[in-house]
Amino acid sequence: MLSGFYTAASGMLTQQRTLNVLANNIANVKTPGFKSDRVVTTTFEQELVSRQESGRKEKIGSGSPVLIVKDVETDTEGSTYQQTASPLDMAVRGEGYFTILGSDGRTYLSRNGHFSMDAEGGLILEGVGKVLGKTGPIQVKSSDFTIAEDGTIHDGSGKSGGCLRISRPAESAVMKKYENGLYQVAEEGRLETLDKPHILHKALEQSNIDLNREYTRVMETQRNFQACSTVLKGLDQINQKTVSEIGKLV
Repeated sequence: MLSGFYTAASGMLTQQRTLNVLANNIANVKTPGFKSDRVVTTTFEQELVSRQESGRKEKIGSGSPVLIVKDVETDTEGSTYQQTASPLDMAVRGEGYFTILGSDGRTYLSRNGHFSMDAEGGLILEGVGKVLGKTGPIQVKSSDFTIAEDGTIHDGSGKSGGCLRISRPAESAVMKKYENGLYQVAEEGRLETLDKPHILHKALEQSNIDLNREYTRVMETQRNFQACSTVLKGLDQINQKTVSEIGKLV
C-alpha cells in the first residue's frame, strides 16, 4: 500500500515540475534567442519483479515504483532570424554567445541581442549588464554605427569602435542556465572566444519554442497529474476504509 502512495506522489511531483518548465517556455516565447527546456526523468530504487506460479517464484524483470526528475536539459535546436530597424539589435548565427559583464561582476552568456545604450553610450543588455568586446565593454556613443559580420563595430565616420566578444564554453565545461536565457560557465577560464563569428546586424534571433507543441505537452502533463492525483485519493480512501475495518475487529 505504501509503495502505491510513493508512486502516485512521485508522479504528481514530476508532472508539477514539468508543468513549471513548460510554463517558463511559454512565458519566454517572445524572448530573443531563448532556448526551450525539457524535463528528463528517471526511475528510483530499481527492484526485481517476480511472479509465483505452481509453488515456484520466478524472476521476470525489474521495475521501479517511483519516477523522479533527473535533470532539466536545454534544447539547443536552431531558430529563425527576424530583421529589425534598430541598430542596437544583433544576432549570432551559428555557434557562440554574446558575452555580458553582469552588474554583479560575473560573466554571463546570452543569445539575446536585443541591446540598449546606457547614459555613457555603452552597449548593455537591459537588466543584466554591459556587452563585452575583446578588449572590454563596448562603447558605441550613439546609434550611428555598423557591425561587420566578424563583430567589428564602426561609427558613422568609419572609425573602429571595438569588436564584439563572442564566446563559447570549452569542451566538457558545464553551463548553468538562469532566467531569460542567460547562461554561466562555472569557471570563466573555460570560455573560448571565437575568432570568426557570424554576426547579423539589425536582426534578432527568435526563440525556438513551438507554441502548439508546448500547449499539447501542457495538456498531456495536466492529465497525467490529474491521473496521479486520482490514484492517490483512491489509495487514501482504501487506507481509511482498511483502518476503519480493523478498528471494528479490535
